[in-house]
Amino acid sequence: MSGAWPPPPGEQPQQGAATPPTPTQFATPPAWPQQLPPAHKPGAVPLRPLGLGDMLDGAFRLVRFNPGATVGASVLVAAVAMAIPLVVTGTMTFTGDSLKTFGSALEDPDYQPGGAEVVGIVAAVGSLLVGMILQGFGTILVAGMISHVAHAAAIGKKLTLTQAWAATHGNRWRLIGLAVLFAGVALLALGVAVALIVLVAVVQDSPLRAILAGVLLGLLLFVAAVFVSVRFYLLAVPSLMLERTGVIGAVRRAWQLSKGQFWRLLGIALLASIIAGFASQIIGFPISIIASVVSVAVPDLYFLATITGNALATVVAAAIATPFTGAVTNLQYLDQRIRKESYEVELMEQAGLLSR
Repeated sequence: MSGAWPPPPGEQPQQGAATPPTPTQFATPPAWPQQLPPAHKPGAVPLRPLGLGDMLDGAFRLVRFNPGATVGASVLVAAVAMAIPLVVTGTMTFTGDSLKTFGSALEDPDYQPGGAEVVGIVAAVGSLLVGMILQGFGTILVAGMISHVAHAAAIGKKLTLTQAWAATHGNRWRLIGLAVLFAGVALLALGVAVALIVLVAVVQDSPLRAILAGVLLGLLLFVAAVFVSVRFYLLAVPSLMLERTGVIGAVRRAWQLSKGQFWRLLGIALLASIIAGFASQIIGFPISIIASVVSVAVPDLYFLATITGNALATVVAAAIATPFTGAVTNLQYLDQRIRKESYEVELMEQAGLLSR
């Protein structure tokens, strides 16, 4: 038989004997292929259409993967903003009597605040409002940073706080303009509703009809606000930051991506807000209790304790709610682009899993 070893000299193979093995039969068997990591999940989330569980789990993973650029940025903004009312209230509490007498005076039903007390109260409350406004603008910028952090985490990259801030360069004013645009629309709608209610009250000369008109307009405004928020604003921030478009272009892009997905987007966003709010309340509740006890036990520190409790609760809420809800929003943006534009291919190329 061809390929078999020849028998030793002088020997012939016996009839019917087994054919000797060929050398190739002793060759090293092929190695089994090593198991590779899933090519569709280079980062915090799988690069495919995401379900509810994927988004919630992905949001937690994203925050744990990069706490500095998510939680750190949110806490930094809230702490700086809330430092303003703390400094103002603390200064007026310990350098004068304008706020010290207020706590004790609350127990007197005939108390009438004097000029110094009024100035102190206005300064404390005004500084708190200023701090809240600054925090609002800061939170808008943090949302833009989280868009870049989420995109990087999806492809397995980690941005530092400085890198995330630098990534927003060129779009910061557009981001603030986007928020101001929607705030202006909301205020305009509210003003029109109030004017209509007053008009009904004057023309009909009926408080009951004015109340009914107010309830009806309130419901219509609520429905309109929810619709506008989901269809025009929810996905506009990541569109503005990641696609480098203008304010109107981002609004138009949000409308395109949310088409046919209203209830899905609303449900996930609402659930994320409930989870974040519940967690914030659990952690912030002890702070509120301590502040209330101090304000009652030490009347001279009533205003300072109240402002301090509010400031700390705000920082806690920012540390939890802003990163988590921001992460969920950006994962919804990625999900819609994957579903409608096969965006996972581009993400895999950016992650180095596919050649360009």
